[in-house]
Amino acid sequence: MQVFRDAWGIPHLRAGSADELAYLQGRITALDRGHQLEVDRRRAEGRVAELAGPAELPWDRFARRARLDDTARRCFDRLDGDTRRWVTAYADGVRSRLGGWKPWSSLGVFLARHILFGTFPLKMWRAHVARTLGLSWMDTFMRDTSGGSNAWAVPGLLAGDPHRMIELPSVYQQVRLACPEFDVVGLAFPGVPGVQHFGHAGRVAWAVTNAMSDYQDLYIEELHRTPDGVDVRSADGWEAVRAHAETIPVRGGDTETVEVIETPRGPVVDASLSLRTPSRVELDAGFAALLPLLRASTVDDVTAALRHWVEPVNSVLVADTSGRTVQLVAGRVPLRDPLCRRVPVPAWDPRYAWRSGYADLPRATVDGVTVTANDRRPDTAALGVDFARPHRARRIRALIDAGAAPEEIHMDTVAPRLLPDRFADWDRRMDADSTTAGAYAAWRDGLARRLLEHPALRRLTEPSGYDQLFTPWLDPQTRVGAALDAVLSELSRRGLDVPLNGPGEAGRWGDRHVLAPVRAPGLPDVQLPRVELSGDSDCVLATHSSPGVSDACWRGPVARYVWDLTDRQRSRWIVPFGASDQPGHPHFADQLPLWAAGELIEVVTDWARLTEEPPPLS
Repeated sequence: MQVFRDAWGIPHLRAGSADELAYLQGRITALDRGHQLEVDRRRAEGRVAELAGPAELPWDRFARRARLDDTARRCFDRLDGDTRRWVTAYADGVRSRLGGWKPWSSLGVFLARHILFGTFPLKMWRAHVARTLGLSWMDTFMRDTSGGSNAWAVPGLLAGDPHRMIELPSVYQQVRLACPEFDVVGLAFPGVPGVQHFGHAGRVAWAVTNAMSDYQDLYIEELHRTPDGVDVRSADGWEAVRAHAETIPVRGGDTETVEVIETPRGPVVDASLSLRTPSRVELDAGFAALLPLLRASTVDDVTAALRHWVEPVNSVLVADTSGRTVQLVAGRVPLRDPLCRRVPVPAWDPRYAWRSGYADLPRATVDGVTVTANDRRPDTAALGVDFARPHRARRIRALIDAGAAPEEIHMDTVAPRLLPDRFADWDRRMDADSTTAGAYAAWRDGLARRLLEHPALRRLTEPSGYDQLFTPWLDPQTRVGAALDAVLSELSRRGLDVPLNGPGEAGRWGDRHVLAPVRAPGLPDVQLPRVELSGDSDCVLATHSSPGVSDACWRGPVARYVWDLTDRQRSRWIVPFGASDQPGHPHFADQLPLWAAGELIEVVTDWARLTEEPPPLS
């Protein structure tokens, strides 16, 4: 087993077999991202508060109620022999440097990272809208949303940038994995073996965006306490369900007890709402796809591997050196009544039960330019209700048609016209040094605040009754700010006054729009340089802002990549921070200035240009 590094500290790993390589990947990830692995393992187990204190209790309560660790254990037990051995080898590698890691911890980490990546919190929000404003307002908050990821394919090239919460350390780990069976460079989730979402295997490359498909359902449960436990109302009457209490240890505070209940629909995750997901129903986290992905050498190989994918449901672009490009959706989307996609539904009503099987998902061979940006497409429209606005997809295609380089596309700052045009002479570029963009943002911020005070919307501020964990999805000011154009249109349609007038403040957009990463719990305090950002939620450079709340950016491009199919060594990539999660390490945040400036670094594929480290102990 050999470990090499490039000038950025990115690990290039080589071993004699896939299992040895998994062990090495686990060991090196524990070396480079040990604190991150500890936090993410605890997230899966609902034990972050034990490390970081009471502020983490909302997550720990949810993780216990959602039975994330139990799902991970049971999914692990059902893995095929090859996958279980490979995942176990990764776990052995992690444990060689870091205690507490279980054979199923990788599955738990993946589940914990994606349980809130779906749509179910938006159903809670729409239920709140219906309760406070009435059903007629619900569609206003179901129109196309802002933000999201980008991916595009042109002959010989795949490129894009996933947009998620910008975490410190980075959510993705740049890595190269090589053994006699395969040689893959890509972006991995620390704690998960292989390369899951973005990879280049030499002859084939793949990249994903969120397909925006609806695959999680919330059920309103009617629970009844009995001397023997808890009964739940189902279609055929009342039945006993499993319920038990768990204790959450809290650093610097008292322990907290949480009740864990699971109905025939799924675990009760908040109040009387149960959550039904394919991974829990099937006890399958999709890990059977990961090893075949590494072994893939053609478009058909990747497509075959992704038949095992479960969730999140992804839109995938795959291209190989033969010139073929395929666009497909990977995952499992349940068949059920359309109302399930909008709001929580009564658990005892048989109309809302899942039907047998899952939806047939689209797959097509494509020619020329292909763009995915979480937008509503003819092949995906029937799979969900929440899609991104079409501006990013249209803008990327226009830039490609104009001959723009991938780096130029990544950093495009042109915003759509979402609001009444008070800035008619503006080029709509949300550049950090633009005072017009700053004035626009200040006016938009004030408008969002005034709208929430409008008599027609004021009841949105009533308490939702849901757990604090869901505040990012349920905060009325955040939701109104994200749907400004739809709210304005609805007020106008109802003949209500629209408060457009309001002062705009002088100042640059970069004065307001600065990087504000979400720091891992328990990470030692470290001072990052102030980073002013261009872009905005609806730009191709989708650096998130929240009108009416804050223009600081905590969500945006968590990586950028360009996979060159004609010559892999001409591929490029970048992440927001660096290869290490240790403050003070030379590679803790060395990529940050380049990421902020829109530059990419070389994907080194020549072993002779890498520096070999002493072999790790086996």
